Amino acid sequence: MKNQKPTLFGYGLTTKAIATKLGGGCTFFDDKTKETYTDENLNIIKPSHLFNPDESQLEVTTPSLPPKHPLIQSANNLLSEYDYFAKEMPFSIWISGTNGKTTTTQMLTHILEKRGAVSGGNIGTPLAELSTDANIWVLESSSFALHHTHIASPNIYLLLPITPDHLDWHGTMEAYAADKLKPLLTMREGELALIPKGLTLPKTHAYVVEYDSDAYLCDYFNLDASKLNYKGAFLQDALLSLAITKVLFDETDYDLLNTFKRDAHRQEEVKDAQGRLWVNDSKATNLDATIQAVKTYADVHIHLILGGDDKGADLTPLFILMKTLSLTVYSIGANNTKLINLAKKYNIDVVESKTIQEAVIAIASVLESTSIALLSPAAASFDQFKSYKHRGEVFINLVKTIKTIIFLFFYHIFKVKAL
Repeated sequence: MKNQKPTLFGYGLTTKAIATKLGGGCTFFDDKTKETYTDENLNIIKPSHLFNPDESQLEVTTPSLPPKHPLIQSANNLLSEYDYFAKEMPFSIWISGTNGKTTTTQMLTHILEKRGAVSGGNIGTPLAELSTDANIWVLESSSFALHHTHIASPNIYLLLPITPDHLDWHGTMEAYAADKLKPLLTMREGELALIPKGLTLPKTHAYVVEYDSDAYLCDYFNLDASKLNYKGAFLQDALLSLAITKVLFDETDYDLLNTFKRDAHRQEEVKDAQGRLWVNDSKATNLDATIQAVKTYADVHIHLILGGDDKGADLTPLFILMKTLSLTVYSIGANNTKLINLAKKYNIDVVESKTIQEAVIAIASVLESTSIALLSPAAASFDQFKSYKHRGEVFINLVKTIKTIIFLFFYHIFKVKAL
């Protein structure tokens, strides 16, 4: 820990935790602050434009500030959260990728908990709140955090597959990939990096294993996928977690990993009163997450609720995949028209639903025991909901009350006709 209190960029979860650990009395610069004020911990929060680099000897930034932000551009002594705690960080395993970071971090922590592992980072627990007495830190590492990190380095780095994401922040796919591969630059000889095959790797001293399939992971690390109760992307997450425990402790505890419970809103399976399967994958806020979900259930007819704020993403790869499957799209949200046009272009059945309520009602009238209903929007939720969690909760509540909703829907229709 540094003796001096750093200047903190952004009044958020990460920086507040650092200030709390230091006993308060820190100075923040924050975009949302219009006038300087002091909080209950005697921290001074100032508008960002008041930052003077000549008056600061050390700055720590919240991960989300982009490279071109004025605070980042003007800072002379900038550290990331990871850099700030580099000297105190115990043995650490960093996990990154476009999708699946949280699940894999949780899986690995679940099976390493008996070894004294704790998890933090982008998963929701700032590093300042992690015990430095823990044996292992398992850190979900965003591309934002990795971009700002220059000093800290993992002992093991696990990179999940990457696809274009956050390009408004990084600028290009090449820059995004470079930030995802950045930990390799500081890793030492003998340290392990698990990296998807096909990326352009920087020069590194780490021992790099490039994987391209579940079969490869099973063969290389002598794992048995048939002993795991997972499928699709979750199976690969599980195999990668076991690969790390195999390397560290020559241990593969399939039974323990099978007791892991996934977070809500991530391919969460529920059944309605008639025993039909509905899948809440509201956390699928980008293209690749939805592609993985669709592939997981590709052996049955899928009633797919799709749509929201896709931030201009090119959804063509998803529609090319869907064209090969038995599937019906139920379009909702801000990109409703875009989805309908793409469905027509690729000759995919589409039901214009506009809202999740209308989509659930439409699916409920045709869903069979041999098909599934899947909410996997490939889009952010803020056009119609407070968050992806809110979207998922609404979906689950609709499924649980589906008979009542359908009754009220048709009652309203017949009442209007009678009038």
